Amino acid sequence: MSIPLRLGVNIDHVATVRNARGGEYPDPLRAAKIAEEAGANGITAHLREDRRHISDCDIDRLMEVLTVPLNFEMAATQEMQDIALRHKPHAVCIVPEKREEKTTEGGLEVAREENRLAHFIAPLRDVGCRVSIFIAADKRQIEAAHRIGAEVIELHTGAYCDAHAEGRIEDRDREYVALREMSQFAHSLGLEVHAGHGLTYDCVQPVAALPEVMELNIGHFLIGEAIFMGLDPAIRHMRELMDIARGAEYRSAI
Repeated sequence: MSIPLRLGVNIDHVATVRNARGGEYPDPLRAAKIAEEAGANGITAHLREDRRHISDCDIDRLMEVLTVPLNFEMAATQEMQDIALRHKPHAVCIVPEKREEKTTEGGLEVAREENRLAHFIAPLRDVGCRVSIFIAADKRQIEAAHRIGAEVIELHTGAYCDAHAEGRIEDRDREYVALREMSQFAHSLGLEVHAGHGLTYDCVQPVAALPEVMELNIGHFLIGEAIFMGLDPAIRHMRELMDIARGAEYRSAI
């Protein structure tokens, strides 16, 4: 019997659309409630230092009304640590962040900053937050994440998704092998494995079929699809594809 796979829906880009006009519509909180009803197991929101999409008020409101866990994505800064310690969300995911980037471009460099990150996440763990580290499918980074006391890693699937979208089959397959092998390795260390970034209907199932992966976090694609088919059906279809991929019949065929 396969272990159920959780879906975290990232609502950042509902806020991006809202902020384009500077008003209150569309409301990320409404999107979060629709996602809950459509089968999301959690909501992900990234409070960036430049506040380009999610705002402090959004985090306040999400913490007040969500009935599913909030995964609070944040850079490893004192300001963000203070906010997380005040709210004590179910989970915090530490991500790299650069002001000039359009989106998160890669995994966090944990191995070079082991000491700083170990001290940074300790207070978060002390107040009960599950600490996740967003990293590349790289053994060195996984080992470092384990050493600093992270409970969860989220593997960056962007390179795999980009190669798939661009028809670079050899690159896609190589990236997929890395995701498969590193999810197995992380699991062997006792880390819970999540994955996300760039996943679409076309490429989600092979990742969803990896038995060590316990959660997928998907945002931009689902918000984009919602323009054409509505947010509820967009999420439900992703949930259906994930569930099919999680089945033994699908996994035995890949």
